[in-house]
Amino acid sequence: MTADDAIAFVREHGIVLASARGPVPRLTEAIAGGPIKGSWWGHPKSHLVFAIFERIADSPDILTCRLVDGKVTFVHRRLWPALARIADEFHLDRIAQIREEHTPAGHHAKHQIAFPKWVPREVLQQAQALTPEQARSALAVVLASNAAGSGSAG
Repeated sequence: MTADDAIAFVREHGIVLASARGPVPRLTEAIAGGPIKGSWWGHPKSHLVFAIFERIADSPDILTCRLVDGKVTFVHRRLWPALARIADEFHLDRIAQIREEHTPAGHHAKHQIAFPKWVPREVLQQAQALTPEQARSALAVVLASNAAGSGSAG
């Protein structure tokens, strides 16, 4: 799988977990071509997984956040209006954008960009055209999972 294939995978599914188990597909398994036992870091394709994760993080069409059960989640742009429309139904930390920076010392520093600062203006406009019911329908699997795990705001 290439980075472009991985981006297409996220686009197709809409919401994908990076590696955790949950109610949506896991990108690590798609990249590896099957289930991974233990940490993906120990898998023979770990370097490919990492490289693809970095490319996805740079994609303007994919949000990296902790939407599903507080785990690293990739959300395709086509679902951003739904997310923005019912943002008040999520904990704000779940819909903050996660960005990683490589420091000159070789470390990884994680930063969060709060919602709605990461949301493009046109997405906020598209969100207003949706009813809350349409947004909930588009995000039903996440809402059910977060409610089951006490992850929703209310």
